[in-house]
Amino acid sequence: MAVDAPAPVAAPYPVLYSFRRCPYAMRARLALAASGAKCELREVVLAQKPQALVQVSPKATVPVLVLPDGTVLEQSLDIMLWALRRHDPQQWLPTSEMEMDTAIAFITQCDGDFKFHLDHYKYPNRYALPDGLADRNMGAQFLQTLSTRLQAQAFLQDDHFGLADAAIAPFVRQFARTDLAWFASQPWSALQQWLAAFEASDAYHGVMGKFPAWVQGQAPVMFPA
Repeated sequence: MAVDAPAPVAAPYPVLYSFRRCPYAMRARLALAASGAKCELREVVLAQKPQALVQVSPKATVPVLVLPDGTVLEQSLDIMLWALRRHDPQQWLPTSEMEMDTAIAFITQCDGDFKFHLDHYKYPNRYALPDGLADRNMGAQFLQTLSTRLQAQAFLQDDHFGLADAAIAPFVRQFARTDLAWFASQPWSALQQWLAAFEASDAYHGVMGKFPAWVQGQAPVMFPA
């Protein structure tokens, strides 16, 4: 009698816990794909987080990257830097300390005040707000800064798409999609063109595939496909 072969094992590949629409997870997938790093993708349903995720990372937010040696990377920027420092064929990493400091400063501002206002703008009911308009106006200040920079150069980081662009674009996308008509009406043509180019890029479409929620024991799903 024929015996079914066991499911293939993804080791020694890293394991990435991700959620397709999460901007933090999106930036991590962008960097992993750009670096050529293969990993096992485990798509997470945030309302039903798998126990395997909770065991390796009690904070249980995505993304989380578990390396073959057991090291756990719980922050999206750490995952990006880990991947790109191993292999950076598209030269996403800044080439000087000053450029790296500038990129990290933009990313820090995005992840701090801008993300705070983005959440309150997009989900005012979560914060007992009548609407998110005040936070939209506050978040718009960061978008104006980005647009001004993009008027002088094609990308946030030098003359090609790089670390800062990949780290920030998913959050600008989420902000824009909260009210597309409003975003399109703003005097940010450089920012709008930059975002449209990102959403049309192979890099973006390459990391936005849809996968069913991961369950223990299933055959590994490799990323990039």
